[in-house]
Amino acid sequence: MRIEEVSQVCKRVIEEVERVVVGKRGVIEKLLIAILSRGHVLIEDYPGLAKTLMAKTLAQTMGLKFRRVQFTPDLLPADITGTYVYNQKTGDFELRRGPIFTNILLADEINRAPPKTQSALLEAMQERQVTLDGKTHRLEEPFIVIATQNPIEYEGVYPLPEAQLDRFALKLRVGYPSEEEEAEILRRRVQRKSDFVQVRTVVSREEVLEMQEAVEEVHVDEDILRYIVQLVRATRQHPKVEVGVSPRGAETLLKLARAHAVLRGRDYVIPDDVKAVAVEALAHRLVLKSEMWVRGVSPESIIRDVLATVPVPKGLQRVHH
Repeated sequence: MRIEEVSQVCKRVIEEVERVVVGKRGVIEKLLIAILSRGHVLIEDYPGLAKTLMAKTLAQTMGLKFRRVQFTPDLLPADITGTYVYNQKTGDFELRRGPIFTNILLADEINRAPPKTQSALLEAMQERQVTLDGKTHRLEEPFIVIATQNPIEYEGVYPLPEAQLDRFALKLRVGYPSEEEEAEILRRRVQRKSDFVQVRTVVSREEVLEMQEAVEEVHVDEDILRYIVQLVRATRQHPKVEVGVSPRGAETLLKLARAHAVLRGRDYVIPDDVKAVAVEALAHRLVLKSEMWVRGVSPESIIRDVLATVPVPKGLQRVHH
C-alpha cells in the first residue's frame, strides 16, 4: 500500500470514529499512530471520558477483533492468557484461549491488578506471544494493548513500575470535552434513540498490516536521527531528572514520528513529526528527582523544556526525497 493510500485510509477511519466520539481528533490520531507503529498505549484519565468507546470504535472501523478485560485485585494471569483444560471425552488437555488472543485488547484499570497479572500482560506486549505450560503461542498481528488507569485512586492500586511503563509507546490523556462538544454528545444521543452506535468498517485486518508495513518505508534523514538522539540524551543530562529516556524510548519516538508523517501524507520525516509525538512518547519514561515531585514539576514540562532547547535540524521542512 502506497503512503498516499495509507493517509487516505487514515482520514476515513478518523471520520468514521468521529461520528461516534465527539471532539477528540488529537487522541484518535495518536491511537491510530500507535496502531500504525505497532505500539501500545496507556491512557490515564477519569472515568466516563469515552476511553472504552474510542478503542472499541477504532477496532470496529479497522476490521479488528476487540476484547476488553476489567482488571481487578483478584484477576489471575490465566484469566488473561488462557489455560489448558482437561477434556474428559478425548482425554486430552485443550487450550482455552484467554482474551489476549485478539487484535486490540483494552486493559481497563490496569493498575488494579497485582504485579504478577500485570507482568503476564506486559510480557505478551513485548514478545507478542504467550507461553502456557511450556508451549509458545504466537499472537495474531496486529496486536495492540490499550491500557487505562484512573489518576485519582491511590487506594487498592498497584502502580506500574518504570520498566513496565517503558513498554508503552504513548501515554495519553483524553480530557473533558468543551461545553459545545458536550452539548453535541447529548444532541447525538437524542437523535440516535439508542445507547449503541453503528459504525462502518472501512479497512480490513490485512490492509492494516499493509499500512504498518508502509510506515517502515518512510525515509528518515540522518539529521532527524541525530535530532532524536540529542532529544533523549538531553533528558538524561537534565538537572531535574534522575533517570532519562532509554534507547527503547528513542526507537519508539522514531517509529511514532514515521507514522505521524504517514498520517500527514508524507513519505519522509520532518522535525515537526518528532515534536508532535515527543511529549506523549517520552514523558512517562522519565523518573524525576524526588524533590521535583514535591515542587510540582511534571515530566511533560521537562520534555517541552528539552524540545525548546535542543536545536532543530534546518532545511528539512521542504525537502522531498
